[in-house]
Amino acid sequence: MARRTRAEVTEALRTRRDRPPAPGAVRLSVVVPAYREADAIAATVDRIRAELAAVADDGGLEVVVVDDGSGDGTADAARAARADQVLEFPQNRGKGAAVRAGMLAATGRTLVFTDADLSYAPAQIERLLAAVESGWDVVVGNRYHEGSTTLVAAGTVRQLGGRAINLATRAVLVGHHQDTQCGLKAFRSDVARVIFGHSHIDGFAFDVEVIHLVERYGLSLAEAEVEVVNSDRSTVHVVRDALLLLADLARIRRNDATGAYDPGAAEQAALGLGPLQPGE
Repeated sequence: MARRTRAEVTEALRTRRDRPPAPGAVRLSVVVPAYREADAIAATVDRIRAELAAVADDGGLEVVVVDDGSGDGTADAARAARADQVLEFPQNRGKGAAVRAGMLAATGRTLVFTDADLSYAPAQIERLLAAVESGWDVVVGNRYHEGSTTLVAAGTVRQLGGRAINLATRAVLVGHHQDTQCGLKAFRSDVARVIFGHSHIDGFAFDVEVIHLVERYGLSLAEAEVEVVNSDRSTVHVVRDALLLLADLARIRRNDATGAYDPGAAEQAALGLGPLQPGE
């Protein structure tokens, strides 16, 4: 069977589907991957609850913290702050692994992940939540959106590195995505189960793999404006992570070619997906 064309991928990305309400016990789950955040995670949990109090009162809010092998008491601090779920890795595995674990454990109808340093104020999550509830399968923050603002700019090297990374991702992505690495993304719960159930990348390129799977499965994707405050607590290292990303892009292409991303028949039926072919 023929592969999906670029035009077909682009059309699917832009088209909202009429789906029944997503399954879940609460309206929204916020997944927070955390690495060595013992001193800050309690404030992060408290701020998420404060800024999303209206969501908590109207359908329910769940905060899921994933301690990525910090070894500094991050998990204990999250429990003390009364996060609803706290997952703890015995050793560091990478942000992708932490996000995957949190998304698969979350119980919300809409699932969002955001960075522990809250570079994106939690109140912005309501914008993504509304978009998912209006029919989009996936909604991603876009720092280069005309409506986005940067209150504290990243360093020049980091900005240039981010642009270069977005160019490199075209090796595996069909659609035009301005910002694959934004740390704020939202998903229908059933869509998230399929995507994260088939993802493999644990490191920096996991965002690219997620968008690749959105394209491969013919899902819809919207971009949202964001307000970002870049933090000096970020664990991103531009040169190192760019090299690791290139290696992971090759892994994504290999996984795609070998059928590692193929969903089961039940998953295809649940999401109303047509026959799936390897992406371009």
